[in-house]
Amino acid sequence: MTDSPADKKGSFKKLGARHKARRRAVDLLFEAEARDVDVSDLLAERADLATRDQSVAPVHAYTSVLVEGVADDLDRVDGTIEGYLQDWTLSRLPAVDRAILRIAVWELFHATDVPPVVAVDEAVELAKELSTDDSPSFVNGVLGQVVQVAPQVRAAAAATRATRPAPEDRS
Repeated sequence: MTDSPADKKGSFKKLGARHKARRRAVDLLFEAEARDVDVSDLLAERADLATRDQSVAPVHAYTSVLVEGVADDLDRVDGTIEGYLQDWTLSRLPAVDRAILRIAVWELFHATDVPPVVAVDEAVELAKELSTDDSPSFVNGVLGQVVQVAPQVRAAAAATRATRPAPEDRS
């Protein structure tokens, strides 16, 4: 029996632009940590390289959103992850798992156009592709707990944005 196009649809999900952007963001976060360089500087370096060298893929806009978002909110993202680790510390996790979790937690808290289930599914897929055999279930377990608090974090962020005066109103 052959697969119908509907059956194959799920297998193409991994090839979507946002999935590739997430994977590149994981790569950049991982590389920045391994090289002990600022991830924002690394992102700028890669974007510049892509404009000068046609053989280098351009940095997807969503990759930039993710990397800059994680960099800007790293303390809260890491604190959240640490809060849900049982008998582990963030530093003991494989670096790739840290990068995957950071991106997913940032998306759960800030990417209002990404349904929580998609953020978790994408993180689990990245863990399957890039990490150990145990990582997908570990990532899923941690994010399953973070999902419970994400709506409150999003609501608080929206309320904070709504109460800030417009730039021209600030004295």
